[in-house]
Amino acid sequence: MELRPIDVWNAATFDQDLMVVLDEHANLIQNYMTTDHEIFLAYDCGKGPGRRLIRPDNPYAGGFYALRDAIGEMMQERTIRAYHYTRMTDSEIAILHRDGVHLSTPTTLRARLDALVAAGNLSAEASSILYDASPFHSEQLQSRSNKFWMVSHPIATDDSGVIPLMSHWGGEVASMRMRDRVRLAELAKIGTARVLELAVPLSLTNHSHAAGKAVVATYGRIRGCIPDKSAFDLYAQQRLQPDAILAVHSETDPSFTQIGRGYPTDFVDVDIGRWKELTGEDD
Repeated sequence: MELRPIDVWNAATFDQDLMVVLDEHANLIQNYMTTDHEIFLAYDCGKGPGRRLIRPDNPYAGGFYALRDAIGEMMQERTIRAYHYTRMTDSEIAILHRDGVHLSTPTTLRARLDALVAAGNLSAEASSILYDASPFHSEQLQSRSNKFWMVSHPIATDDSGVIPLMSHWGGEVASMRMRDRVRLAELAKIGTARVLELAVPLSLTNHSHAAGKAVVATYGRIRGCIPDKSAFDLYAQQRLQPDAILAVHSETDPSFTQIGRGYPTDFVDVDIGRWKELTGEDD
């Protein structure tokens, strides 16, 4: 099924078939989420009278979880917009636009390091040191190979969770295990901080269930409920084609500092003020 990319945080981007199923189960979603919030206040926060010793069950849970699984299966056929935080050179960005996004492997890391050496951005000695120190040469080889990581919701570029990804060229596979300050300083001077905005077919990932969970949460919000945003990390297991690249936001672009706080224009970070939303109390 070829559809425009869905923003799992924006119900206005959900296609008609998806909305039909969600609308058919609107009462179930509202009942589950409302009851879940009531249990949270009464049991977890102790705001209700006569707090029970055992957390109450949500009577709508079975149907709600089955619906979420069904939406997850539907999402397997869909494409979502996702974000990748990194530091890359202009030449690497040109290659992305030409060849698409390749998965991270020891071979691709070696090729990228060789390209830096050829361009005069890195010495051959430094290249070898960085390659040998990569997490690929550890017990993390299998867990890191043949993946390209992204996140489902835009994150502000000054967030502590993404700053390390953009501070040093090459991401975690190049700098995670590096403790040499001289080498890290070299990596910090190479390339530019970027955010890649991508159209990701969920069929190339193992994360359609997480996407379904986020979609149901987003739908619950337009029905007046207050679930969490259900943001999730995801990775592609196959190469993304060049047309998957929707935009490249570089730190020199005005949009770079607006990501997650004004860009995309419809995005609202519901985690901000979350405690007050749940309890009525200030954070």
